[in-house]
Amino acid sequence: MPPRHFLFLFFFILFCFCCFPSHARFITGRTSPTHLVSDGISSVKNPPYLLLKPVVSAEESCERTYGFLPCTTTALGNLFLIIVYGYLMYISATYLSNGSELLLEILGPGIVGGLFLPILGALPDAMLILVSGLSGTTETAQSQVSVGMGLLAGSTVMLLTVIWGSCVVVGKCDLHDSIAVDGENTKGFSLTETGVSTDIWTCYAARIMAISIIPFIIVQLPQVLNSTSGRHLAVLIALIVSALMLVSYCLYQVFQPWIQRRRLAFAKHKHVISGILRHLKKHALGSLLTDDGEPDIEIIKKLFETIDENHDGHLSPSELRALIIGIRFEEIDLDKDDAVRKVMADFDTSLDSLVDEDEFVKGITKWINEAKQTGGAYLEPNSGTFKFIDRFHQQTKLEHDLLGSEEQSDEVVEGIENPRWISFKAVLMLLLGTIIAAAFADPLVDAVDNFSDATSIPSFFISFIALPLATNSSEAVSAIIFSSRKKKRTASLTFSELYGAATMNNVLCLSVFLALVYIRGLTWDFSSEVLVILIVCLVMGGFASFRTTFPLWTCSVAYILYPFSLALVYVLDYVFGWS
Repeated sequence: MPPRHFLFLFFFILFCFCCFPSHARFITGRTSPTHLVSDGISSVKNPPYLLLKPVVSAEESCERTYGFLPCTTTALGNLFLIIVYGYLMYISATYLSNGSELLLEILGPGIVGGLFLPILGALPDAMLILVSGLSGTTETAQSQVSVGMGLLAGSTVMLLTVIWGSCVVVGKCDLHDSIAVDGENTKGFSLTETGVSTDIWTCYAARIMAISIIPFIIVQLPQVLNSTSGRHLAVLIALIVSALMLVSYCLYQVFQPWIQRRRLAFAKHKHVISGILRHLKKHALGSLLTDDGEPDIEIIKKLFETIDENHDGHLSPSELRALIIGIRFEEIDLDKDDAVRKVMADFDTSLDSLVDEDEFVKGITKWINEAKQTGGAYLEPNSGTFKFIDRFHQQTKLEHDLLGSEEQSDEVVEGIENPRWISFKAVLMLLLGTIIAAAFADPLVDAVDNFSDATSIPSFFISFIALPLATNSSEAVSAIIFSSRKKKRTASLTFSELYGAATMNNVLCLSVFLALVYIRGLTWDFSSEVLVILIVCLVMGGFASFRTTFPLWTCSVAYILYPFSLALVYVLDYVFGWS
């Protein structure tokens, strides 16, 4: 049996012992004049019997969840319950994560990767937020809902600070020309010469995460304007906007693999164009451009004659294929047949599957003009030649690298043994993880609330620090392990998942929270917590929206934001009295 299961068994046995009820009674009497331990009958004249208080049950001081789960009013007892229930929530998150990965392995991205996986990943947090304001009276819900807000803020902040920074440290590689080299780590902990690089899709994920804070701003507007009449309406509007953003984000995730494939195919075609122009420029008997920077028609016609191997006045698909193979596009994974079809589609305006000289001249001229717009036509002062084709080639290669490699389609992946059993196992793990999360979310919230009462520590800070450790542990471990592979591809996936998880917190978990506040008529009084979420999301989202390389020093920014967030909430709530 693995060590993890031994630990689970140990906690389970202790948990079972806690379930047995216990009763006590107190021997009472008046104060003994000798200050000795009283037997309950000192100072009582002619007592007919021992004076004992009635039996006192533990249920009178705390309420058992579901009527049988253990409860206690002591700090250590509630701390133990938090650890036990937190570990069960960690098990739930692990089952949901592993089941999702198995399902993704079978079905690929698209509907599964875009719709189910983000929702399942946020399910433990959503369950805890839901039960924090669902049970008990309105007063009890108002008291416990701070646990849900603490989890919401703490989960987002932990993902974007501690886990984000750790992924940079673990995944760092040497930087050359501001790009991380896969697997190369020879410069130690240099703050500027080591780091990680991601693809452009990670930038998009960061921008979406930054946009997802809009519902927080909407619900906070009445507090900013110092208005009390529009608070309930602001909660409703924010709930609608948050729900719409959740649907939009899920749709984007569903269609994102298709969008990525289309953009990658377009980037490959542009790289083929730049490679052909570069090849023609190198082999041209003269310059491709005249002195005024316009395409030289005569030189282009001579190049046509060079490519036309059988000299029949037309370029066939086989001759274009020979040209593309001769260029050797080794830096990209190029489908030669697809490249020939797209080049033919650009040149063959007569649709006869052949390219004559006039079509070739017009096609090359169009390509040169596109390259001038992208690469910028400028004259080298020393050589007297135009270098925009070389710049165009470099830019198309960089664009291809930023887009990353192609994702697999929604079809069942071939080569997986016994996909039916794996699918059944995935569904079983997802079901078990959901049941555990649903069953133990309420006891965990009660334990946090009771621990807060016993220690006088605000429940927000307990849930901000402790609960994300339970719900995000599985995600954190997998992100750090994935980053340790020290590749651009794995770094891109890791940071995209972190931004995606934060986005789901901002739309799904916030939607659940806002629905509770609106339906139960609770008071929205979380100005400092919202401010912390806005600062962290804007800083880390803006940080990654316009750059794809993160030197090692960037992890210090992420790490500093975590204690800063806690200190800011404390100062605003308990020094300036925001709450």
